[in-house]
Amino acid sequence: MGYYYTAIGDSLTKGAGAWLSGGFAPLYRQMAEERLRTPVDYENLGVNGLTSDKLLPMVRNNQYFRTAINRADIITVSIGANDLRPYAKALAGRSGVGASGIAQALNRTKGNVRQIVYEMYRIKSGQRRPFIIRMVGVYNPFPSVREVGAYARQYNSFLSGLGGGNYRVADIYPSFAGNERELLFLDGVHPNARGYRMIAQELHRLGYFPLR
Repeated sequence: MGYYYTAIGDSLTKGAGAWLSGGFAPLYRQMAEERLRTPVDYENLGVNGLTSDKLLPMVRNNQYFRTAINRADIITVSIGANDLRPYAKALAGRSGVGASGIAQALNRTKGNVRQIVYEMYRIKSGQRRPFIIRMVGVYNPFPSVREVGAYARQYNSFLSGLGGGNYRVADIYPSFAGNERELLFLDGVHPNARGYRMIAQELHRLGYFPLR
């Protein structure tokens, strides 16, 4: 029968930092094929630097994105880190941005992502064929700054409450916490090949119900 997988999101979806492996999406596609025992066609719509306020109009108005979502049996989304990173970086540098700046950014991001998930369900409404949505949580690229970790965990907790029974979140924060040196690329921001494999494994552990 075969399935179709659409990967949507930022540089994590694109695979920045692990050019040879291509990031988590092709690894996850391979894992899905093995578990589902059927071919899984794959399209990567990742965009480096993508923020939630840029992704939202794409999901709403870009016909290419909407068609890819509409035909997908498996959808992964990585979004939110770029919304928070400028504020997190400022906090890490103690530039005086304050916790209020990142709190406001977090609230804006939550609003955008809530609408993104809602719009994906709207695109899929009326379809009898089952599908799954898998969100990728965020990690803290500044582990020495406790406030940044607190906001990352808040965002991941928010993600977990957005969808229905076919929606789940890969919370990668615990796996990265304390292991940044082993899992991040030389830029200290993006995962390396090992980090991307870990993300793919976390997605895989969520299972594929109701596909199988």
